[in-house]
Amino acid sequence: MRKIETLDDAFIRIAELERENEELREELAYYKNRKMSGRQKHNAKWQAIYNDFVNGYEEGMTMVDIAKRNHVSERTIYRYKAYYDKMKENK
Repeated sequence: MRKIETLDDAFIRIAELERENEELREELAYYKNRKMSGRQKHNAKWQAIYNDFVNGYEEGMTMVDIAKRNHVSERTIYRYKAYYDKMKENK
């Protein structure tokens, strides 16, 4: 970083920093607005499918039927079952 010796140098540096801040704000807005990839645990959609799984599982439905009803994979249903078993174990 160069040493600022005059008022004109200070104004130039301020303008550079303001441009840099604007670029960083735009980058931050991009990252805030993008859709996160991967599994989203415990968001509204997750909770809705999990609660439906619990209801179906406790009523005696098969894992395959629950998966078809919620349009998710069987693997997802088994993840829900593992979470369900863990929660039951903790209570």
